[in-house]
Amino acid sequence: MKLHSDSFPHRGVIPAEFAFAVINDKTRVKLSANKNPQFSWSDAPQGTQSFVMLCVDTDAPSSRADANQVDRDVPAELARVDFSHWVLINIPASVCDIKAGQFSHEVTPKGKAGPVIAGSKDSPIRHGINDYTHWFAGDHDMEGDYYGYDGPCPPWNDSIVHHYVFTLYALDIEQLPMPADGKLNLSYVQRHMHEHVLASASWMGLYTLTPRLANGLAI
Repeated sequence: MKLHSDSFPHRGVIPAEFAFAVINDKTRVKLSANKNPQFSWSDAPQGTQSFVMLCVDTDAPSSRADANQVDRDVPAELARVDFSHWVLINIPASVCDIKAGQFSHEVTPKGKAGPVIAGSKDSPIRHGINDYTHWFAGDHDMEGDYYGYDGPCPPWNDSIVHHYVFTLYALDIEQLPMPADGKLNLSYVQRHMHEHVLASASWMGLYTLTPRLANGLAI
């Protein structure tokens, strides 16, 4: 199975329009267009009945203690963990592309609604919650359930560039079961699709909000 994006090259820099935030000289960062990237795919294996799209930042700090602090950096040697940015399930087997901005086209404080996608009640496609749900917990202006795609926003003082891995999975079932509370997340989807994956394909992009690193990437 092959996965491709017209939005940015594989292992290339993710453009600002697909990010949650961009660098700002006066305020360090500001909110961005937060559009989901475009993707298309081909050569799905025989027996494919649906697809799942996941996006994970593999370089999220394991501790938030140093994140976005003016007097220090997030050290490069700090252990890193996965941070989910997109959980999209039950994509019909007849679908072979996702348009740029189709599922997200702005930052939505307190999160987009879900799991049913707005304007698509007759579609089986469902959004899961991403990890901004946990990141913004306790923030009066931002806390909420963040369904669907929300783009890169790594700490603006991180010492490393972050890698964002978009992976498409072909499954042998039409729909994954929904959790009782409706709040499916990355770990839930990974557990329940494990025995149904026929093939997968990935596309990776780079992003940073650390000015000295961004200069090297031409962000």
